[in-house]
Amino acid sequence: MMLVLTRKVGESIRIGKDITITVVESDGNHIKIGIDAPKSISVHREEIYKKITAENKEAVATTAKLDMGEFAKIFKK
Repeated sequence: MMLVLTRKVGESIRIGKDITITVVESDGNHIKIGIDAPKSISVHREEIYKKITAENKEAVATTAKLDMGEFAKIFKK
């Protein structure tokens, strides 16, 4: 279930102690938000996150296809 909140420009939402999401601008169908989070927290747009996840899965699948001899050759270089 998704929590839906209404905010005005300049108002914020807190997630835990370390993350603040602020509505910066609203223009018709678009809004701009600012996200203040620790550097240890990755923040991505959804479409970028999905691309990263797909590329990681592809990398794992490719690595799984290597036999141990080929794997050892890669790390010897």
